[in-house]
Amino acid sequence: VIPVLVLLISDVFHFFPKHSAAFAPTKTAPASTQLSAWINEQVVGVTPPAGFFDPLGLSKGKDDVTMKYYREAELKHGRVAMAACLGWYLNAGGVHPAFNSALSNDPLKAMVELPAVGWLQFVLGCGAIEWLGQQIKDRPGYEPGDLLGASYWVDNSDEGWVSYQNKELNNGRLAMLAITGMIYQDVFVGDYGDMMYKQLVR
Repeated sequence: VIPVLVLLISDVFHFFPKHSAAFAPTKTAPASTQLSAWINEQVVGVTPPAGFFDPLGLSKGKDDVTMKYYREAELKHGRVAMAACLGWYLNAGGVHPAFNSALSNDPLKAMVELPAVGWLQFVLGCGAIEWLGQQIKDRPGYEPGDLLGASYWVDNSDEGWVSYQNKELNNGRLAMLAITGMIYQDVFVGDYGDMMYKQLVR
């Protein structure tokens, strides 16, 4: 239940950053060649078989500032979704030490059963993390999602570093789809454990 809550709360804080003007689009209708140049320069996130992953066409007509904002959002949501997938099955398996393990094994029901003090902890905790992230973004040379400052020590000329970033992005993309499917299955079918997809194979 914890990662699922973090995913939801992170969404709220993500759309109300401390310095929102720094991340808001500054241009409205740049030429399509600008996006093409941005794609051609990218070695991270453009992987087979999908290539440049943008199934909804959200990048069409966007400038560099907006594209970096999108990459930041993609990384953030992917990371939280990966944690949410892990947390979902830990909770479904009965592993939730908080509150004397009195919460339901169903992650969605556990969210409803969570006491107010638990929600307060999550909101304050996520708020503190988001605030810290905004302070880190103000440093010179910041790259989207690089909260630990790895770009100061290695750049995208290192194939190993590029491979690591691509793995994180692709696993995050898969996790975002996966946690969406888990929530859908729980809400509409009522299964949430290791046999949650049994309706599909009967």
